[in-house]
Amino acid sequence: MEPMNWGEGDTSYAHNSGIQNAEQNRMKPMIEAAIIDLCTSTSTLFPRNMVIADLGCSFGTNALVLVSTAIEAIHSYCIQFQRQPPEVCIFLNDLPDNDFNMVIKSLVTLRKINEPIVVASVTPGSFYERLFTSGSLHLVCSSSSLHWLSKAPEVLTRNHIPAYNIDEHARHEMLPMIHEAYAQQFKNDFTHFLKLRAKEFLSGGRMVISITGRHFDGMDSKLFHIWESIVQILSVMALEGVIDKAKYDSFYMPMYGPSSKELREIIQEEGSFSIKEMVVRGLTSGADSALFTPKLYMCQMRAVFEPLIVKHFGEVMEEFMRTAERQWSLDGILRDHLARLTWLCVSLTKS
Repeated sequence: MEPMNWGEGDTSYAHNSGIQNAEQNRMKPMIEAAIIDLCTSTSTLFPRNMVIADLGCSFGTNALVLVSTAIEAIHSYCIQFQRQPPEVCIFLNDLPDNDFNMVIKSLVTLRKINEPIVVASVTPGSFYERLFTSGSLHLVCSSSSLHWLSKAPEVLTRNHIPAYNIDEHARHEMLPMIHEAYAQQFKNDFTHFLKLRAKEFLSGGRMVISITGRHFDGMDSKLFHIWESIVQILSVMALEGVIDKAKYDSFYMPMYGPSSKELREIIQEEGSFSIKEMVVRGLTSGADSALFTPKLYMCQMRAVFEPLIVKHFGEVMEEFMRTAERQWSLDGILRDHLARLTWLCVSLTKS
């Protein structure tokens, strides 16, 4: 796993994350409902303090959207019902190599809020490990993060099986096995994630998460990977000799997009959380259509995947962008890919 493109330049994540921001805004009603539930729970007194974490916060303006929504919801509730606002502790988490300098600068805006009192800090680390003390969390939010795996499936990397074979016939033959390897890795990772968070939550704590997933409408959809559009570009570059084929064969994208059915079954099987609400929406639903033109979509994908690609292949991003523009400008290719992607947004309650 690699962090997004640092800084505030033209290719940075801070300037190329409109798709993620649009989904964060669509999460707001679920977060507001979770805050109301926490404030009105009959099992506990009105909280004197509240601990809120964003897992996979990244940086830039998006880093504060989810926690700011929660703080505003607390403030609104307390005004409406004439309650003394609780003191709020905010934790912003991402990988240690995240641009936390920018995150810390962003936190200044939260510290200017007088009611409720807000104490904020960063928590570097993987969300596939313990991050917080037992029984400390009231609310966890996460957007556009949990489709990232802890690692690529070992059954593929250990046996040198390409995730997306250049040979179309070989690729088709291997699709079921490749999909199963990724699906099992996601199940293992997400189950582990739920078990870790269960230890850190108070009873009745809430979690609102949004994951990039895929529509499930038969076998064809089942064998579709959310990273296909990126790897297809790399496969063209390998065929044209721009990148080494052996390097290409050893490249694995550590991410998986589950269907809503898969996600629901994993949550229910693990058992620490109950599903309050689950919403499935198309990736482009309700978002500015300009974000999904080939040029803008390429810039946003570059902001996310450039560190991963450059680490494996070297400085090939300019050629990657040219190849992507050539491929995605073909009629229907990008549209068909986007039509198969979803956001899976789910609100959970700690049992």
